[in-house]
Amino acid sequence: MSTRRAEAELDRGTRARLLEAGCKVFADKGFRSATIAEICERAGANIAAVNYHFRDKETLYAEAWRLAFERSTRVHPPSGGVPPDAPARERLRGHVLSLIERVFDPETADFEIVHKELANPTGLLAEVMRECIEPMRRALGEIVRDLLGEAATERDVELCRMSVMAQCMHVMIQERRRRSPDAGPGCEVPALDSDPEEIADHIVRFSLAGIREIRRRIESGVSDERD
Repeated sequence: MSTRRAEAELDRGTRARLLEAGCKVFADKGFRSATIAEICERAGANIAAVNYHFRDKETLYAEAWRLAFERSTRVHPPSGGVPPDAPARERLRGHVLSLIERVFDPETADFEIVHKELANPTGLLAEVMRECIEPMRRALGEIVRDLLGEAATERDVELCRMSVMAQCMHVMIQERRRRSPDAGPGCEVPALDSDPEEIADHIVRFSLAGIREIRRRIESGVSDERD
């Protein structure tokens, strides 16, 4: 191996270790409490390596989240393994089950980082999250549109998509709060005592019932949901 190639391999290895360490430290402590010194110590790298590979802590934070997200979606593909030509209700279950499995997977660091971000916002993940999550948002929107029918407006689709995601995000927040070592006496969050499939099935049943009613109202010409 040439000297130049060896140096390139060493650089890639250092960058990968910094990202791995960043995932762990940011998931454990959040952006504000994490330090570059601790990340570098975990990675076996010096502080100059962060400047070389990422320029600053903020960029490392975003790229560590990206790595955690890409890793978790490789393990739990967003489709849930359901083919794209399957009926919409099956695709909805696959999408929801994939998300709930990620929530309960102890190796899924992206949700840990997001939970810390929600508790102490920095705004630093907005762009990378939008970039990574947009394909999943569009896919869920397409499923919802299929379920609502051709007469549905974009607003109808977005409101129903939001309702499905809100249920999943509640599970994420509750599970992260339950795991949090910072919860004091009297703040304990009870476990759901359900497996991911049971929770996903409930969310899908609840969502399909709501979507059916919205579709009925759309097709009957009822536009004001307050009626």
